[in-house]
Amino acid sequence: MTEEIKKDEPINEVEELKKQLGEAKTKCEEYLNGWKRERADFLNYKKDEMERIGDLAKYANMEIILKIIPILDNIYLAETHVPEELKSHKWIEGFNHIKNQLADFLTKEGIEAIKTEGEKFNPNVMEAVEELSVEGKEPDVVVEEVQRGYTMHGKLIRVARVKISK
Repeated sequence: MTEEIKKDEPINEVEELKKQLGEAKTKCEEYLNGWKRERADFLNYKKDEMERIGDLAKYANMEIILKIIPILDNIYLAETHVPEELKSHKWIEGFNHIKNQLADFLTKEGIEAIKTEGEKFNPNVMEAVEELSVEGKEPDVVVEEVQRGYTMHGKLIRVARVKISK
């Protein structure tokens, strides 16, 4: 009988080792899959952070831009009050050159004026400050722009203030 026990021992030992090997493989796969998930999560986090940093850089100048826009508004307003006989004067040409430089700078920074005059009123980018009765105009069409609105890289930074038809 002692020989039978000895013969069964190696078989039991091999089966035990196979069982342990199977458990080790299962744990190994579990750890590997966990590592792969963590790696994917890290890569997604890294991509999201890069986008966030890119957005921060893209909109970092917004505060300065919002301070420059009123200056450009005043230049446009002053331009409307220039008498006809002075429009070809050298001083006015210089004034217009400064206006164009400022507008070009804003364009390079991703700033675009919102097109309003003659357009259908859009409450997402426009604020109606007055309704006017205008013959021949359908309702809710922009008749006059009171203050320009702007977007920065497609994002609204200031609404356009407009007068619309009734």
